[in-house]
Amino acid sequence: MTDQLRIGLVGAGPWATTVHGPGIVAHPDTELAGVWARRPAVAAELAAANGTKAFDSVSSLIAAVDAVAFAVPPSVQVPLAIEAANAGRHLILEKPIASTVDDAVRLADAVGAAGVASVVMLVLRFAQETRQWLAAAATTGGWQAGTARWLTGGLLGGPYHTSPWRHDEGALADIGPHTIDLVEAALGEVTEVLAARYREPDVWHLVLGHAGGGSSTVSMSMKLALRPSITSVELYGANGHSVFPSRSTPAAGSYSALLDDFVGMVRGGVASHPLDVHHGLHLQRVIGEARALSER
Repeated sequence: MTDQLRIGLVGAGPWATTVHGPGIVAHPDTELAGVWARRPAVAAELAAANGTKAFDSVSSLIAAVDAVAFAVPPSVQVPLAIEAANAGRHLILEKPIASTVDDAVRLADAVGAAGVASVVMLVLRFAQETRQWLAAAATTGGWQAGTARWLTGGLLGGPYHTSPWRHDEGALADIGPHTIDLVEAALGEVTEVLAARYREPDVWHLVLGHAGGGSSTVSMSMKLALRPSITSVELYGANGHSVFPSRSTPAAGSYSALLDDFVGMVRGGVASHPLDVHHGLHLQRVIGEARALSER
């Protein structure tokens, strides 16, 4: 590795354009070494805007970098991320890490066998206010229950409303990893999906069991006409009540903190992280269990 970690970007959609590309360029310890996307013209435009080059194949991009950041649909991510891991490249993975549990297992196994560093784009967890709230919650302790709501109209309009995979897989796959991960970080690992119900338009209600005996309820949607969106987490227990603060760190700030961790892992020869591919596999299993339960 050179002084800067050379990161190749796979994908050229809204998230790649607004967060990954400029974020990698702005970080002092990373270099945007190139872009590849399924639409060459869009990849070339993104590369030019960030002072780098577009590659004509994903394999040539992988060969030229130290790490690969993905901003593509989960079904597209899996084979490309496995190729990158097999080549010894470190990975910044989009969530969910796959479309199915079986594919998530394949990806996690490949990353584990290669011994490369990985981190999943659960950017909310890298926000300073999130870290402070979780640290305070851990200090207080005694939490027995929680509620989480992430209710938006993100698929009714805006930059992601034309995303086919988001419409196909819905809120459970797109915002589910964020929501489940956050309530789990506060209450303990999710050990069981106790109930799951889906109703149109894209409304999910889950009841989760947590290690240590706690439980939580989670409500999610991306097709509710709400302005502003609702993002909330509340904890209840022997020591009172705690409310997740309003989100104040922009995505760019959270991504910079993610890159801090990622660069530190690579430089330190550390492959594991609380939000690595294996945690992504765990979240995929929770999502899969919820989807299966809702279909019974």
